[in-house]
Amino acid sequence: MIAFEDLPAGRVVELGSTTVDRDEMLAFAARFDPQPFHLDEEAGKNSVLGGLCASGWFTMCLWMRAYADTVLLDSTSQGSPGGKDLLWPAPVFPGDKLDFSLEVLSARLSKSRPELGLVEIRAQADRDGQPVLRSTFTGMFGTRG
Repeated sequence: MIAFEDLPAGRVVELGSTTVDRDEMLAFAARFDPQPFHLDEEAGKNSVLGGLCASGWFTMCLWMRAYADTVLLDSTSQGSPGGKDLLWPAPVFPGDKLDFSLEVLSARLSKSRPELGLVEIRAQADRDGQPVLRSTFTGMFGTRG
């Protein structure tokens, strides 16, 4: 069970990898982000993205699944009050292998609820060592005490 005490500043957690599935990517785009370059090969080729590419929200969802499987589902997580940035520095394409990780930027106990820790986390997804996703948010984790 992962608790606040297990997430000190500086800790890096590898969350695993996934290969972007074209059909899953297209289904997500059709439902949630139906921009032409997310749905059509030709539109993607004619865009600044250079090809049919994943919605950034799909990429974030892939990271979130890896985070849930590796950390959240066996933790004292109490949710998140939000974040402050979300960056997609490069497009993601079908068949890309993405490596996921998180880095704890800071961790402190809540002043009003000392049994709750606030953990600032940087979400990271990389393709061949190059960033395709960066986000910073706060996770709330219960303490062991």
